[in-house]
Amino acid sequence: MPRTKPPSNKVLTIRLPEADLRTLETYCLAKGKTKTEVIIEYIRRLKRYCSE
Repeated sequence: MPRTKPPSNKVLTIRLPEADLRTLETYCLAKGKTKTEVIIEYIRRLKRYCSE
């Protein structure tokens, strides 16, 4: 089944150390997810800390 993109109108550009980028890419390959999907998941986990 083709993956559909969620509606988005914002772009975030970040600078990462090479080792961190490799870690992210390795994780993405292992989980079958895109970098965007992984980063969004982690950002959404932050809501727990914001609501306390």
